[in-house]
Amino acid sequence: MNESFLEARQVTKRYANHTALEEVSIQVPKGQVFGLLGPNGAGKTTLIRIINRITAPDAGEVWFNGHLSQPQDIYSIGYLPEERGLYKKMKVGEQAIYLAQLKGLSRQEAKKRLTDWFNRFDIMPWWNKKLEELSKGMQQKVQFVITVLHRPPLLIFDEPFSGFDPVNAELLKREILKLKEEGHTIIFSTHNMASVEEICDHIALINHSQVVLQGAVQDIRSQYKSNQYELTVRSDNPLPESDAFEVVDSQVVDAQTVSYKLRKLTSISNSEMLSLIGAQTEIIQFSECIPSMNDIFIRTVEGKI
Repeated sequence: MNESFLEARQVTKRYANHTALEEVSIQVPKGQVFGLLGPNGAGKTTLIRIINRITAPDAGEVWFNGHLSQPQDIYSIGYLPEERGLYKKMKVGEQAIYLAQLKGLSRQEAKKRLTDWFNRFDIMPWWNKKLEELSKGMQQKVQFVITVLHRPPLLIFDEPFSGFDPVNAELLKREILKLKEEGHTIIFSTHNMASVEEICDHIALINHSQVVLQGAVQDIRSQYKSNQYELTVRSDNPLPESDAFEVVDSQVVDAQTVSYKLRKLTSISNSEMLSLIGAQTEIIQFSECIPSMNDIFIRTVEGKI
């Protein structure tokens, strides 16, 4: 794993009769996209609020870029909360400049950067409009721009695609990956598991206030492989019977083609299995069934892994 940019070490937070986080530890690699996942009420937002120093842990520590988190570190964080908080009655450009100045930019530099971003997101015509005159998607774009404008080393996006149509969600996805390429470390909290596979390098899954799964996305998906394979063949000859594998499912695709789902029963290699099958029928397609992050999420949360 890359050097950690941010670490939570044994973080615990309790509210009255509710434990929001119980000895939670995560390591967010520098320059990577880190998915913070979990069902509603798992503790994700509480952890994000602790990282942002909005609230303090009852126990444990947060380390930021090699040192114990300090008040001034908030200037090195860009935070896009799930509950957006811009001023509805204020003009878009005016409040964007104001918020950028709070993050340390001069008015001149803020306007220059905002003009570039607003043109890129096709929202420049709305500069002098009140925020309440914008659609939800437009408001989301404005908030995203304000979050990243001061180019903080750490960016935290909580459900960033909420309210976006597929076209604008894809636009935002590209921008997030571009920010990663520029060296930013990104924490990405979402319920959209397809986005996790497309964007995240590493994840931590929190359930019932504890981390139940953590690691590189590809390693986790490989770890939970079910030893199943998808195979498509010409239907001229039946699939040969074998002690090495069993047919889990089959489906006729057309008059010439049959699709199978197989499970390996022995330590036979993929090449040996393909040779065995290919000796009697023509193989069109073969692939290993690797579980999606959505499958892993559901099975882990429901306790089936």
